[in-house]
Amino acid sequence: MLAGDIEGSRLLPSLRAAGDLVGEMAARPDSHRSANVQALDHCMSRCLTRADFDRFLRDHNADGLFRDYLVAKLSETVPYQLQQVHLPPRHRVARLILETMSLADPDDGNRVTIPFSQEALATALGLARSTVADQISALRACGALGQGPRLVVANDRILATEARVVTR
Repeated sequence: MLAGDIEGSRLLPSLRAAGDLVGEMAARPDSHRSANVQALDHCMSRCLTRADFDRFLRDHNADGLFRDYLVAKLSETVPYQLQQVHLPPRHRVARLILETMSLADPDDGNRVTIPFSQEALATALGLARSTVADQISALRACGALGQGPRLVVANDRILATEARVVTR
């Protein structure tokens, strides 16, 4: 999802994966949209009116489950946003690449290929494209990413170290 302001600045507030629900949170029809959704890969989507969605929840006795789901997803979003603000650019770029790879289907042989351009990474992280290009060069130099025009994870352990993620 990409959130934006009236000046056109955009930032990635969260990533979602297969099976996650993504929706608009505007309470009234005249409210401003909270974010745009952009798929990185093939996906299936459905568009429901609020009335249809409410009816679905009621018919499946799922109101409580849906509220629990929303609370869990919102509590993931705040730490994600904090890390994006407080971490240095290298860690932010490495974390977004690592998280994107980790959310991909583990059986997908192409999951190490990251479907972001440098421009898309810069937009998502609120960084200058030149800053992202410098960080990608550094991640390639240390062996975390492979060489070439595409972003391909060469070594996820090195990438996790560069992202400052604790692994077991």
